[in-house]
Amino acid sequence: MTILWLNLIVVFLFAWVARFYSVPVRIGPKFPHPNKILAGAAAVTLILVSGLRNNIGDTVFYIHSYEVDKYDLESILRRKDIGFGLLQMLLKRISDDPQILLFTTALVTNLLIVIVMYKYSRMLELSLYVYITSGAFVVSMNGLRQFLAAAIVFVATKALFEGKWKTYMIIVLFASFLHQSALIMIPIYFIVRRKAWTASTFVMLILAIIIVVGFNQFSDMLFSAIQNTQYSEYQSFHEGGANSIRVFVFAIPLIIAYLGRHKLKEIFPQSDIIVNLSIIGLVLLIISTQNWIFARMNIYFNLYQLILFGWIVKLFREKDQKLVYFCILIFYFCYFFFESVITLDIRYKSNYIVWPF
Repeated sequence: MTILWLNLIVVFLFAWVARFYSVPVRIGPKFPHPNKILAGAAAVTLILVSGLRNNIGDTVFYIHSYEVDKYDLESILRRKDIGFGLLQMLLKRISDDPQILLFTTALVTNLLIVIVMYKYSRMLELSLYVYITSGAFVVSMNGLRQFLAAAIVFVATKALFEGKWKTYMIIVLFASFLHQSALIMIPIYFIVRRKAWTASTFVMLILAIIIVVGFNQFSDMLFSAIQNTQYSEYQSFHEGGANSIRVFVFAIPLIIAYLGRHKLKEIFPQSDIIVNLSIIGLVLLIISTQNWIFARMNIYFNLYQLILFGWIVKLFREKDQKLVYFCILIFYFCYFFFESVITLDIRYKSNYIVWPF
């Protein structure tokens, strides 16, 4: 965990200083953008820590698969998620060391995430801080294939904002070759491009609660629908539901966004889309309290909430903003400690990054 704590400190400091050396921009949202070099340093830190690991979650299985599986065109075409197989085949021609796979996916994933946050988050350092302390960064090292697909979809944020549906669809379809679950973001395009906090918003939340109450019936219908797909294996998962504390943590920024919805719309015109995406993420997380696998789908929506975090401090009165800022830092630091140390007991290992040096 020591490396992960140091990663948190270094990334936050780089991004924080980057905002103090920000420059005005004439395109996109009208707010100063952080210094590119310092923001890039924060991205490099994330990439190195993630890309040079040799454990955490599914990492060991990816390492084993890269070492023993056969990667040729014929075998890849028989597998699911052809794009990820092609990526491994190309990397195999460069090196047989599975570290190249971990580093490449970490590079693309974290670089794309930081680029989008850089462009749309009002406070980059807060978005990156919550990216780490909410557990999303650790998840990116666990379900790396799905997180890679989510990061590519995240790049389509600009197309989503501007209503360029063809560009958006092309990006999502490309991401689906890495993980087919990305296809759920196709109908999402038509759902979220509308005003937030309407009747449909509350209908979604009520439906989520109904699904939780009648989860057995809902799960039977769902798994019947997907029994002939690659996701039918999830029916046999018995790992319990997601922690209810996680739902509370995810709901906090949305509650603040609702209370300050008028000001948020004024300072961040595209906020309705971000809020709608975050609400769908909350709905999935509520359902995931009954079965953990639904939390996996929340990966796509959690990234948009990180953008929202970059704006919520500005919804308060100016004299209260520092207090709110520090409250967020303290609260999420405690949550990170609770989840990573007490609950999951995460131990970071690497052949390249060792503490003490």
